[in-house]
Amino acid sequence: MRHGRTVIFHIDVNSAFLSWEAVYRLHHLGGKEDLRNMVSAVGGDMAMRHGIILAKSIPAKKYQIKTGETIVEARQKCPGLLLVPPNYGLYEKCSKAFMDILRQYSPAVEQYSIDEAFVDMTGTEGLWGDPLTAAVKMKDQIRDTLGFTVNIGISENKLLAKMASDFQKPDRVHTLWREELRDKMWPLPVSDLFFVGRATAKKLFSLGIYTIGELAHADPHLLKIHLKKHGEVIWAFANGMDVSVVQSEAPANKGYGNSTTIAFDVTDASTAKLVLLALAETVGTRLRAAKVRAEVIAVGIKSHDLSYASHQMTLQNATNITIEIHRCACQLFDQLWDGTAIRHLGIHTSRVKDGFNMRQLDMFDDTDYEKLERMDATIDRIRGRYGIDSVKRAAFIGSPIDHMSGGISREKRTVDYKKIGVN
Repeated sequence: MRHGRTVIFHIDVNSAFLSWEAVYRLHHLGGKEDLRNMVSAVGGDMAMRHGIILAKSIPAKKYQIKTGETIVEARQKCPGLLLVPPNYGLYEKCSKAFMDILRQYSPAVEQYSIDEAFVDMTGTEGLWGDPLTAAVKMKDQIRDTLGFTVNIGISENKLLAKMASDFQKPDRVHTLWREELRDKMWPLPVSDLFFVGRATAKKLFSLGIYTIGELAHADPHLLKIHLKKHGEVIWAFANGMDVSVVQSEAPANKGYGNSTTIAFDVTDASTAKLVLLALAETVGTRLRAAKVRAEVIAVGIKSHDLSYASHQMTLQNATNITIEIHRCACQLFDQLWDGTAIRHLGIHTSRVKDGFNMRQLDMFDDTDYEKLERMDATIDRIRGRYGIDSVKRAAFIGSPIDHMSGGISREKRTVDYKKIGVN
């Protein structure tokens, strides 16, 4: 390895949700069977209509079970599939413990998702040895301390490090330096390249490009003609080029939103607007926590037949007030909904401004916005201290709608292990 080369690690937990579930059951619940060695998967609740595979074991891969497919599809492939419910509260704790170990090795840690991260290890040889030695030490510490395994990819940029971590699994360390592209990456199917999805792969096949190496040696001008800017990007990736840096601080959000799949088909506007109020509660809370306001509000509706439609409006004054967000969402809903049964609703915001209040006065609007802001701030403080259920709007009393809906639903945040049983 050349002296002074940038060194980036990409660390990826092997079958994260399933691994974390397995470790918790074995070491905290007295379980005897390891889910990782069984034909098993973590999946959403079909009764709540979140029925997809979130993670699967390595033995389940033999049945061609894939992350993201429906539980129905997975069980058609393997009727004996052991399915366990997700527990996001547990997974968030495991993720934090995982990230805490990574930060022992370098201050430059970029959390890429709940179960993967980039670490800039440049210049740490004096502390941890050469990159391979450091990666093995990191991998083994995670396994021995937390009980689950990771793959680590090593390279001089984030793209190649991520590609390397996807090589043979589990519990492995792989390098992919620029001089190793010809032997390690170019023979792979072009569909294995980061940013090459199903549609892009199909276009590349039509051009006679089947491997990453063939893409690397293709005419970039031809790729741009057929794939526009995306063609240039994936050509650069195929040649190992990536200029992005490890960002230890997450960039500011460009928008805030939340959505929820409802446990039953909604066929009346009043119920739909109650769901929108629950979503406005969570979106408003997040905006206020970030000390920002949103200028654009959008509502999205997914019907029972999975068709999707959305509509947005630009506000005269940016806001983070729950009731104002809800009022705008209801206006958009009335303009958008055609009466079709609703499966999924969402509120999304954009054009985020800093939290300084610059509301333009309107002589025809007698709403006391300062009072609404003080009320929201008080409710946020109470919920922050006593829990989100400590204050609930009266409209939700006796309703099946969760008053703080959206994102990861409550049934996915905790699991009653006594009810489901652990072997």
